[in-house]
Amino acid sequence: MSEAVSDNSARHRFELIEQGQTAFATYRFDGDRVVILHVETPVPLRGQGVAGRLMTGALELIRARGQRVTPLCPYAVAFLERHPEYSDLVS
Repeated sequence: MSEAVSDNSARHRFELIEQGQTAFATYRFDGDRVVILHVETPVPLRGQGVAGRLMTGALELIRARGQRVTPLCPYAVAFLERHPEYSDLVS
């Protein structure tokens, strides 16, 4: 079962808990931009779309806050290239 993506601001990362394990995307702020540094999915969850659900949830949180995103992580860059519906967030 999938939980909603949450922002663990104390650890500077978005988190998605699935099957008792946590996938996460670490970030830092640069003004009003959220710079995504690294996306990681636990090995047992890989290949199940978990990282994609994590990115979708994180980007929806970023959009709801009126922020923009700068992806540095290769996975985040590739995700945004494959999902033009989030191109308005990229700075």
